[in-house]
Amino acid sequence: MKTKGYIICLLVFSVFLSFCLIKPEDSFSQATITLKYANFPPATTFPCVQMERWAREVEKRTNGKVKVQTFPGGTLLPAKNIFDGVISGMADIGNFAMSYQPGRFPVSEAIDLPIGFTNAKAASLALFDLIEKYNPKEFEKVKVLTLFTCPPADFMSSKPIRSLKDLKGLELRVSGTGADIIKRLGGIPVAMPQSETPEAIQRGVVKGIVSSMEILKDFNFAAYCPYATEANLFVVSFGVVMNKEKWNAMPPDVKKVLDDLKREQALWTGTYVDNHVKEALAWSKEKYKHQVFELPPQDKEEIPKLLRPMIDEYVKRVTSQNLPGEQILKDVYALKAKYEKEYSK
Repeated sequence: MKTKGYIICLLVFSVFLSFCLIKPEDSFSQATITLKYANFPPATTFPCVQMERWAREVEKRTNGKVKVQTFPGGTLLPAKNIFDGVISGMADIGNFAMSYQPGRFPVSEAIDLPIGFTNAKAASLALFDLIEKYNPKEFEKVKVLTLFTCPPADFMSSKPIRSLKDLKGLELRVSGTGADIIKRLGGIPVAMPQSETPEAIQRGVVKGIVSSMEILKDFNFAAYCPYATEANLFVVSFGVVMNKEKWNAMPPDVKKVLDDLKREQALWTGTYVDNHVKEALAWSKEKYKHQVFELPPQDKEEIPKLLRPMIDEYVKRVTSQNLPGEQILKDVYALKAKYEKEYSK
């Protein structure tokens, strides 16, 4: 009996010892990791479509070890609070637009300048490479998971804009960097929530909107704006970032999955939304007989001249912040040339 009791005690002690020798990260790596991902646009829009794709890929590539809870439409954090909400831990991950907080993301802002990107693939990869090169202080409190842009902004209007002459004195809803661009081109920028714009167009308060053209379908703007004019005015940059402490707590195999997805997700998003613009234009033409105009060659040449002071002001401003403004701009133009050659519209 004593021998039997001794054996039982020895077995219990062995189990206890083996439990004590398990490393904390071994235990953590076996548990399901749940991440809360905050986003601000409606679920059907491309920033949220990319979020859902990313969530599925992470769950698949980690074999279910990581589960991602997605919160579109500002249901977890509103647009302007997402970046700080991720830093504070209110969300583990967040997608936000840098231009919503002017001056806070000076290196990223270079991509939003009116330099004439013609597609989101090229602009997204240019943004990605720029941030990879400079590793700017603006992101020091978070882990960057991916970066991308919307397609170039164009005119969508209730009356035709066939030339810059037609733009003179025309009230257009526009946000962020776009307001200064429209003013310099002779239009009248009007700030208002996008949700209020359809009614404002119908009442004649504004004559259209300046944005990337997937909204013709996503928000049914083709019903209010029978005309569009390609202008490639500017893009809007987006970042997807993770709470630093949450990132540091991730097991190495999960970190590798997330890092491997960074550039892939940038290209996937640019490709998806470029294709979505084509789909939206075809849908608008079929459903509403929507028309698209091109500006005459002389106007295309004039636009960069009219907008060049904005670029010069950017260089001056960021240089005063001890950033290499001239070099950043050179890099942006070089990346634009590289990726627009690789990825045609």
